[in-house]
Amino acid sequence: MSAIRIVKDLDECASLWQSYYPVESLFDLWHIRDIFSQLYGRENFFIVHEDSGRVNGLLALCKIIETSQPNQICNFAFFPGEVWKKRTWMEQNKIVAQNSSVMEEMLCAVPGSADIRYLCEKSLENIPSKFSSGCTVDETGYLFYPEQHGYSYENYLGAFAGKSRKKILSEVRAIERAGISFRYNKLEDVDALFQLNISNFGEDGYFNDPRFLNSFIELTRSLNEHGMLRVVTVLVGGEVAAVDMGAMWNNSCTMLAGGTSKNFPGIAKLINLHHMEWACAQKVEYLDFLCGDFGWKERFHLTPRALYKINITAMP
Repeated sequence: MSAIRIVKDLDECASLWQSYYPVESLFDLWHIRDIFSQLYGRENFFIVHEDSGRVNGLLALCKIIETSQPNQICNFAFFPGEVWKKRTWMEQNKIVAQNSSVMEEMLCAVPGSADIRYLCEKSLENIPSKFSSGCTVDETGYLFYPEQHGYSYENYLGAFAGKSRKKILSEVRAIERAGISFRYNKLEDVDALFQLNISNFGEDGYFNDPRFLNSFIELTRSLNEHGMLRVVTVLVGGEVAAVDMGAMWNNSCTMLAGGTSKNFPGIAKLINLHHMEWACAQKVEYLDFLCGDFGWKERFHLTPRALYKINITAMP
């Protein structure tokens, strides 16, 4: 007989995740999610669909109650609820459901409103008609696949229109004439990344929230400990001009955060092209630059990938 069970205990949530949640990207790793869970301190709300003790579905949520909004009605977001300005950050979220009936029972078990974001397309295979109207495209992620260019950086550059390529490279070469150098995996440079990011984005940036900043500090430590951390720093005339932080997993690299100095216009183009060149040379499967175009990803011929969201409105 099928039944819905709510799990809140962190250890049991970890066991369920590690047993049933498919690991297909960096953000599917429990220890990555758990870092943010510990720092945000949400109440877990894992909805489990079982049939005679067999798990048929898992919807990993948590309660979202922001103390800065005392009149907010309790709602739910995908675990671990790393919310900044009502938006979560981690991508490629998944709902595990054997069929549409299982999916419907789990979604109906959400006791309030929910904004379940950044869902991969596969999670929508079993979306029931009852919830289809609340299921829409969320944002677009962007990836670079070196194999599409024969693992050749020159082939990649050759894909640009002549005028566009000439303009981009002229900006990059102007910076190079000032004297640039690269250094890699220097942990102290992550502090510079935070400072540059906060300087550029202020209150609109994730790192303005101490919970997110502290989570990222711990994430940096953990990635380094697991041999997954990749930090790239560009220096111009000896001054730190840009720092990007990524995570290696299964021959892929996810670019997690970056910071650039306002003193060096165009430095973002230079460091992004450096990532492409490195990925081709190392024959990396893909670089994931996450969601948001920010005015450059489409122009740099990255491959778009739509992610989806399910919005559940609380019944009055």
